[in-house]
Amino acid sequence: MRAALAEARRGFDAGEVPVGAVVVVDGVVVGRGFNQPIGAVDPTAHAEIVAMRTAAQAVGNYRLVGATLYVTIEPCLMCVGAMVHARVGTLVFGAPEPKAGAVVSACRAHELPSLNHRIEVTGGVLEDECRAIIQEFFRDRRAKGGPERDGSTPP
Repeated sequence: MRAALAEARRGFDAGEVPVGAVVVVDGVVVGRGFNQPIGAVDPTAHAEIVAMRTAAQAVGNYRLVGATLYVTIEPCLMCVGAMVHARVGTLVFGAPEPKAGAVVSACRAHELPSLNHRIEVTGGVLEDECRAIIQEFFRDRRAKGGPERDGSTPP
């Protein structure tokens, strides 16, 4: 999770909502990513998606069977769907996302009965640190007196 937090810091420094993710296979980080939909002009460029894309390239397979995805904030519905399609084995996340979290907060998308893949989930890992970077980001944005750069509302 510390590696995912480092990615979140990269997002923070780039002016993106600071969410970070890493993909680990057999104890080795094979993919990294931070939120970058603004800079990449890509609504799908969430940290989890970026990390899974780089991991798939690194291992030479779009299936990430047996991989563990670490992400600082509970994933959204899009990211959970991508994890299912990639066959990620385990998800470890830091802080819940009460508005759009699709694992334990707004819904439990990974548990839909029609899905042909199940993901093991552990939440709350370094939760305080993961929450703190998001709160710092939005506190800074509010202090600057303008709307959020990406149009989102702070948590």
